[in-house]
Amino acid sequence: MGRPLLLPGALCTAFLALGQVRIDSPSLHQFDSGPPLTVEHRFLTGEHVFFRFAVTGLKKIDKNDDEFVEASWRAEIRDPAGTLLVEPRAGKIAQQVFAEDKEWKPIVRQDFLIPPLAPSGVYKISIKLKDEFGNSEASAEIPFSVRGHDVEPSDSLVVRNFRFLRSEEDRNPLRDAVYARGSTLWARFDIAGYQLGAGNRYDVEYSLAILNAEGKELFAQEQPAVEQGQSFYPRRYTPGAVSLSVDKDTLPGNYQLLLRVRDRSNNQTAELRTAFRVE
Repeated sequence: MGRPLLLPGALCTAFLALGQVRIDSPSLHQFDSGPPLTVEHRFLTGEHVFFRFAVTGLKKIDKNDDEFVEASWRAEIRDPAGTLLVEPRAGKIAQQVFAEDKEWKPIVRQDFLIPPLAPSGVYKISIKLKDEFGNSEASAEIPFSVRGHDVEPSDSLVVRNFRFLRSEEDRNPLRDAVYARGSTLWARFDIAGYQLGAGNRYDVEYSLAILNAEGKELFAQEQPAVEQGQSFYPRRYTPGAVSLSVDKDTLPGNYQLLLRVRDRSNNQTAELRTAFRVE
C-alpha cells in the first residue's frame, strides 16, 4: 500500500513495498557529499544531479555460519514527456553482515547529467528494488524540477526564437535591430521540426543572405554551417548563430536578413526573413 515519505526540506516521494524490503530516505544533491535539496530547488540543463537512497529490511541468509544479504536495483530518469533522459542505472547489493552491523544500511549513490537542450518541467527518478533472498520488492519516485530553454515543437522544419544581438556574448535581444556601419551584426535562433534518424541522429544546415528593402539579394553565404550528431536523449531542437560585418561603406537604410535552413536527412527546407536597419 502506498505511503507518503517526507524527505529533508519537504521534498516528497512515494514508495510501494511488498514484504519487508524498503527504499529509505531517497534524496537529491548538487554534488556527491552535498546536503539534501528541497522541493523548491530547480536544476539547470547541463547540470549534474546526484541522488542516493538507503535500503532497509533485507532478508539475511546463513552460509557457513555467516549471514549475507543480496538485492538488485534499477533507476530510470525520465523527462516531463516520459522520455528516458539517460541510460538506466542498475546495480546489485551483495554483502556479508556481521553482528556489529546491526544498524547497517546499504547506501546507493548515483549521478547523471541533464542534457544541455532538455526542456523545462518536472522530471522523475523511478527506482525499483528487489530483495533476492526475501523475494520482496519496493519502488520509489523522486521528482525534481529543471529550468531549460524551451522551444515550441513543430511537425515540419522551422526557425524559432530568432533574435538580433549586439555582440556574441549578448543574451538579450535587441528591441530595435539597428546596426552602425563598421559594426558586426549578430543573431541567434533555434531550428526545430527536423527528422531524427537511427540513434537520434540529426543533420541540419543553415546559411544567410542579405536583401535590400525591395527584396533584391545583395550578399549570400557560400558555404552553409552544418550541425550534425547523435545522442541518447533526442535533440528536439538545434541552436544556431550567424554574424556579419557591416561594411563602413554600406548605405544607410532598411535591409532584410534571409535565413535558409535545410534538413539534410530528408532535404526539407525552410526560410525566415527578418528586417534590420543600418545607420
